[in-house]
Amino acid sequence: MDGASYTPRTVEDIFKDFRGRRNGMIKALTTDVQKFFEQCDPEKENLCLYGFPDEAWEVNLPAEEVPPELPEPALGINFARDGMQEKDWLSLVAVHSDAWLLAVAFYFGARFGFDKNERKKLFQMINDLPTIFEVVTGAVKKQPKDKSSATPNSSNKNKSSGKMQPKPEMKSSKMAPVKDDEESADEEEEDEQGMTLCGACGENYANDEFWICCDICEKWFHGKCVKITPARAEHIKQYKCPACSNKRARV
Repeated sequence: MDGASYTPRTVEDIFKDFRGRRNGMIKALTTDVQKFFEQCDPEKENLCLYGFPDEAWEVNLPAEEVPPELPEPALGINFARDGMQEKDWLSLVAVHSDAWLLAVAFYFGARFGFDKNERKKLFQMINDLPTIFEVVTGAVKKQPKDKSSATPNSSNKNKSSGKMQPKPEMKSSKMAPVKDDEESADEEEEDEQGMTLCGACGENYANDEFWICCDICEKWFHGKCVKITPARAEHIKQYKCPACSNKRARV
């Protein structure tokens, strides 16, 4: 769809392209799921889900030219929308989206003559990210915390996590829990947070980011991914993520 205007040529360029398209498709299947659901009308023609390098997404007809500028996503995702349970349908779209992203990335690699080492490097960079299927279904396997990414002050048990933590007197479960005073409990919680992945974008916990937990599905989200600020979170009695809110709205 947009390959003619943007053509990545290096491993880093292609990974950036992959990540942008991936983030866009994850938005369609999580935070923008209601909008995505409505656009996939079974009464319409064959539709595809496209992700773009700028993290935008689109449901549209496939390109008319043969062969297309880029590999095409799975056709007709809309036809099964009302024929199966919504979570199963979204999971199936997620699987096909993962396959399309790999096809696009390695299409660029083949087009620009990547050698064995470049292909291996590209796949490793891609493989370090959770798949769209894992993010959408919540099946992301917890990964050990990468010690190389720790901050210089990570060993200081009295350090503040900034926006991550509520004030000590707050008992809300919507934000990351306050660390225990004992060093062993502090280290255990750091490990747990390091393994936590955002339910919207699939990225890891970071000390300088605000997170919020859905009281329905108990998934954690970056505040920026679900457009919730720390100030707004303090006034929310029960937080429901976009996916849980949309499910209840359609019941």
